[in-house]
Amino acid sequence: MRAVAPQAAGPARAVAQGEQALFDRIDLHLIRVLHTVLTERSVSRAAVRLAMHQPAVSSALKRLRELSGDPLLVRSGGRMVPTDAALRMVEPAASILRAAEMLFTEARSFDPQTSTATFRIAASDYLDPLFLPRLVAEVKRQAPLARIEIHALSREADYRAQLAQGEVDLVIGNWLEPPEDLHMARLFGDEVACLVSRSHPAVRRGWDLAEWLAAEHIAPMPTHPGARGIIEQMLDQLGHQRAIAARCAHFGLIPDMVAGSLLVLTTGRQYCERAAARLPLAVLDCPAPLPRLLYYQLWHARTHASSAARWLRERTKGVAATLRPPAAP
Repeated sequence: MRAVAPQAAGPARAVAQGEQALFDRIDLHLIRVLHTVLTERSVSRAAVRLAMHQPAVSSALKRLRELSGDPLLVRSGGRMVPTDAALRMVEPAASILRAAEMLFTEARSFDPQTSTATFRIAASDYLDPLFLPRLVAEVKRQAPLARIEIHALSREADYRAQLAQGEVDLVIGNWLEPPEDLHMARLFGDEVACLVSRSHPAVRRGWDLAEWLAAEHIAPMPTHPGARGIIEQMLDQLGHQRAIAARCAHFGLIPDMVAGSLLVLTTGRQYCERAAARLPLAVLDCPAPLPRLLYYQLWHARTHASSAARWLRERTKGVAATLRPPAAP
């Protein structure tokens, strides 16, 4: 029995030594190149984002292919797509980069005055139009060296994956039922109201529920294929359906469309009143008994303990508390 142990240990030791040799050939820079190339799906775009020359990125990709034994990116038609093995690497690579950032920058307490961190926020444009401008101004006032990226919540964006992979730090929007797999904090609530042109017949004679449902409504595009808007979800619970005559992916342009038509926009009263202060619009009560719109900030467990991310969430909450409905036009 004593003679067997050294023989069995030999192959195990060789495997361990081989893994150590492979690990020694990987540095943080390679992980950063790997994550950027796979998320951009383009060597040239990755080079721009990394501020590197394209041949240097190509050389790093070659090393990564040798280390992984996988092509990682392959051509499909006129574009590059990641392999299955590469897709499995994206989230671990993001976790490694985030952990490295926390290791060297967040072991110390976060100092906004000297921080050069990049804060990435994905936000709905259904918010009060003053919210994001005020938030950016507040962050830059307290952290003048920091960088800010505002990302859209669009049909093409999977905000859960973006949070998990470190592509965004915070998601701000309104949900009827916020996702339970993320951390969240409520920012503010707003009652549902309707925005119409001042020449809309309902301004003069009013409307009831049936007339409101039959009116020509304009609504934002769904945040992802198959999704239903929050107003539609509320109406589903009441057993009602409104007539949507137009949809627009650019929520900020909808008030101008309403001002020149008989379309009806139903959203938060605060948003409606901001728009009515600058355009020939009227704000009407919504005849449907819809609950208040609730706005939240969401974040992933990976940034829950981050002092920088916690500072950003506190600024976001503070700015939300300063919002007040405008005076009636």
